[in-house]
Amino acid sequence: MAELFQDLFQARTVEEARTIIGGHINIGGIEKVLLLESPGRRLAEDVRALDAVPGFDRSTMDGFAVKARDTFGASESLPAYLDVTGEVLMGREAVGNIGTGQAWRIPTGGMLPPGADAVVMVEYTEELDDRTIGVTRPVAPGDHVVRCGEDISPGARVLSAGQIIRPQDLGLLSSVGLTEVAVALPIRVGIISTGDEVIEPGCSPAPGQVRDINSYALYGQAAACGAKPCIYGIVRDSYELLLDKVRQALAECDIVLLSGGSSVGVRDVAHKVIDSLGFPGVLFHGISIKPGKPTVGAVVDGKPVFGLPGHPVSAMVVFELLVTPLLKYGIYRNNPLEFPVRARMTRNMRSAAGREDYLRVRLYKDEEIIVAEPILGKSGLISTMVQANGLARIPAEKEGVEAGEYVEVKLI
Repeated sequence: MAELFQDLFQARTVEEARTIIGGHINIGGIEKVLLLESPGRRLAEDVRALDAVPGFDRSTMDGFAVKARDTFGASESLPAYLDVTGEVLMGREAVGNIGTGQAWRIPTGGMLPPGADAVVMVEYTEELDDRTIGVTRPVAPGDHVVRCGEDISPGARVLSAGQIIRPQDLGLLSSVGLTEVAVALPIRVGIISTGDEVIEPGCSPAPGQVRDINSYALYGQAAACGAKPCIYGIVRDSYELLLDKVRQALAECDIVLLSGGSSVGVRDVAHKVIDSLGFPGVLFHGISIKPGKPTVGAVVDGKPVFGLPGHPVSAMVVFELLVTPLLKYGIYRNNPLEFPVRARMTRNMRSAAGREDYLRVRLYKDEEIIVAEPILGKSGLISTMVQANGLARIPAEKEGVEAGEYVEVKLI
């Protein structure tokens, strides 16, 4: 027991906890899926372009392909007259050559014919007859043209491993000719609630009992990250029972979460169970945050195991900080957009120096300014998380924030 108290007074920062855990994990696998099955999945390897996109110089406007120098000085009062000597057809190669003083009709997306270096928009031309146009506005080389490879050059890395595939990424993948892509298998998350006082949601609690909140909240968080969560039920405060359940979850899952049993109470056995399961075992007990300090972090044969606090808010905050990055990216990595919103606090909030505080806040707009209103309440109150739509971070070097001061906020 003395060792547990000592561990809690040697709490790690969030970054230290991530570094410690990240140095030991090896989770997830790879599968190939069809392109239309890939949105929302995480790329397992870099994607490089084999061909240029576009594969030819093409027009971005309906008009006339020209040599730009033939239009210099053109105006409505003194047009530049050009001979129309050809026409570009969609989906066809432009065969031939544009000479000085000549122009070809060209549609949007059409292939720029050899010799042309710009396109004059049809709005800035006047047709004198079927064979002659007057250009009323000059163009420079490259105007209204997309060059071959201007979007994507051959051999370029177009998407990086670890990136979540978005709709625009799907379009890019199709543009380079891919019909399937290697993605990470969804990470399997085993969820276990502990405690003699915890009962199933469908039961009527007797005095001293509480319904299981954490299993369902953590399940929702994991599912929102694209993982495959599995609830393993409620385990009483028994070393043998918990050991059997965690072993089962480890055999079937990539990450295991235990909620409750991570503090230093006499009946709390999660720390001992986790540390007995395999190498390297418990790597830290306690992180310097509020809420969520009594968190256990461990790795068993490459699989992370987290002992989360029993209070629902604490468990969910620690999940956002330590589990969400693994489910989204497979690793911990620097993510400048982890706290993407800067918001102005509505009131003074105290904090302890040397500890990061994470405040539940409600974000809203006030005259074009994003405002963060703290949602006050203890970490056992799930309703405070429901009312919040963000977590505001108070850095460890600060002793609080004042009303009107700006904070960084993670959306939840």
